[in-house]
Amino acid sequence: MTTTAPRLGTALARLLILAAALLGTLLAGAAPASAHAALTGSDPKDGAVVATAPKEVNLTFSEQVAMSADSIRVLDPAGRRADTGEIRDLCSGSIVRYGVELRAGLPDGTYTVAWQTVSADSHPIAGAFTFSIGAPSATSVALPDREPGGGLVGALYGIARYLSYAGFAVLVGGGAFVLICWPRGAGVRPVQRTVVRAWLTLTGATLVMLLLRNPYTGSGELSDAFDLAGLKSVLETKTGAALTSRLLLLGAAALFVAVLFGAYTRRTDPKEKKDLVFGLGIGGTVVATGIAGTWALAEHASTGIQPGIAMPVDILHLLAVAAWLGGLTVLLIALYRAPSVERTAVERFSKVAFTSVAVLAATGLYQSWRQVGSWSALTGTRYGQLLLVKIGLMGVLVGIAWISRRWTQRLADLPSKDLSSADLSSAEKETEGVEEGEASEADETSEADEASEADAVPEADAVSSVSEAEGASGASPDVDPERATQLARQRAAVATARRKRERDADPERSGLRRSVLTEAAVAVVLLAVTTVLTTTEPGRTEEEAGRSTSASGPAAVPDRPVDVRLPFDTGGVDGKGVVRLSLDPGRTGANGLHIYVERPDGKPLDVPEVKVALTLEAKDVGPLPVAPDRIQAGHWSASGVQIPMPGEWRIQVTVRTSDIDQTTLDKNVKIG
Repeated sequence: MTTTAPRLGTALARLLILAAALLGTLLAGAAPASAHAALTGSDPKDGAVVATAPKEVNLTFSEQVAMSADSIRVLDPAGRRADTGEIRDLCSGSIVRYGVELRAGLPDGTYTVAWQTVSADSHPIAGAFTFSIGAPSATSVALPDREPGGGLVGALYGIARYLSYAGFAVLVGGGAFVLICWPRGAGVRPVQRTVVRAWLTLTGATLVMLLLRNPYTGSGELSDAFDLAGLKSVLETKTGAALTSRLLLLGAAALFVAVLFGAYTRRTDPKEKKDLVFGLGIGGTVVATGIAGTWALAEHASTGIQPGIAMPVDILHLLAVAAWLGGLTVLLIALYRAPSVERTAVERFSKVAFTSVAVLAATGLYQSWRQVGSWSALTGTRYGQLLLVKIGLMGVLVGIAWISRRWTQRLADLPSKDLSSADLSSAEKETEGVEEGEASEADETSEADEASEADAVPEADAVSSVSEAEGASGASPDVDPERATQLARQRAAVATARRKRERDADPERSGLRRSVLTEAAVAVVLLAVTTVLTTTEPGRTEEEAGRSTSASGPAAVPDRPVDVRLPFDTGGVDGKGVVRLSLDPGRTGANGLHIYVERPDGKPLDVPEVKVALTLEAKDVGPLPVAPDRIQAGHWSASGVQIPMPGEWRIQVTVRTSDIDQTTLDKNVKIG
């Protein structure tokens, strides 16, 4: 029978739900990272010069943060601690403010304030700025280049987080697939191994995250993972409590798995099996909801607006993802390792997956409304570009899922049959073929040998099987060992050929198998891109930080370059891109200026002209024009750029992309 791929139909209602799920799921997956806390103010201000030493330094944040004894450090020009080390909680209402007292009798000079804390969504944040007493001075303070939550510890923590999500999806989705779609699958060994390994993966990843939590939010040193004092402090935090609760719930999940693959498979009475299914369904739902809640209660959904609504919505979102992707994984295993999976099971999963997509659409759209920023961040930031990649992958995934659904419909249109009986009948016919093949020529035996070696069937078991068969037929017990080996290889070759014929004779099932495999592969890549997104500064945060910087200007730490990033759009062809400007060493006197013009994808953009002007409005100085030289495509440079005095300078960059298309960008920076 010739079977062609399903035609792309309209199915308007389904496509609308799938499109809504695509938009909602992606935006909801990306938005939570924008819940990171940010430093919104300080006293003294960044770059300020005060006449006398203040009594304390205060920091104001956009949302609640977790402070420790070393969260705020004030260092004098020589790098010594200038604070008392006592953190004061100055929060009032919606204002989140913390301070640290300074020692008495501090000398004049430039002081560095370094801070590191954990935002309410469990992500570590850090930063530094300077202020001066009396007059600015040189400082020997070297600020760390390591980003909070980065390095080897950050990479390991990210891998553990990825594995925890994957393990949760397969554990919950696999259990749901067996209970709802394929109860007979509870006795299939490949399915059992898949779900048990998912439980082990989730448990192991949770333990790793618990151990790495202290260095992840603190020193960044892997050796601190075994610091008992640090582990104790982690257990006292919201994230530590969530991870501990997850481990306890995984103990209950182990009991669920044991009953599902043990007591349930041994039940023969239909009423007992039905009662056990009901109990497992209720208990499994409670445990799965509890595990999903450990993410919702400790991370993104617990912060921002409407947390009372966002947390249950986030739980539903996670459960829908697990039902879809976890069930898809077990279905893939069943199609490849357990060919006897019933067509009714595939049809049931198709309905479960469609329902999951609808839930993802509703919950994802709510999360999008709650946390997603402007559309301009979608193309002008690295986060937005990664999000576009994720959108493309999700579009491919939904398209393949739709094709899988069409293959499922083709299976449903075919007459049902008992696959087990068909397999048995085929096996009996092949056994007769083996008996006839015993009188075949030597070349046939050679072909059977090659086929059996490719199938890698244990030879000893096959010899035993042949011996039993010959004993049952009354053959002589003195069997030639060489002949027995040949017969065993023949039988294995025939079995391999039979399995291949069965697959080729069912093109609908073969097409479904291929589409589900492709769908699972895309889902793995999609999850990896999502993991990278969680470690990338969100476009919304980047834009807000840019607007805040334009108003107040970033700190120019002495002997450190000033780096500025300015998205632009001249409106013409190749008119969109980003200007990266670096002023080194970022202080009064002579400076080196480097300008890099890039396309939105990060590749160099060769433009006809770039101009720069510097203005110190507070002193009515400037604009001071700078004419950089073109070094190569996308790279412009100027040396000996003179900054006559410290202050808040406005840097204007004019980019011309054609004879008529140009734009001028500006940003304020503090130069010490």
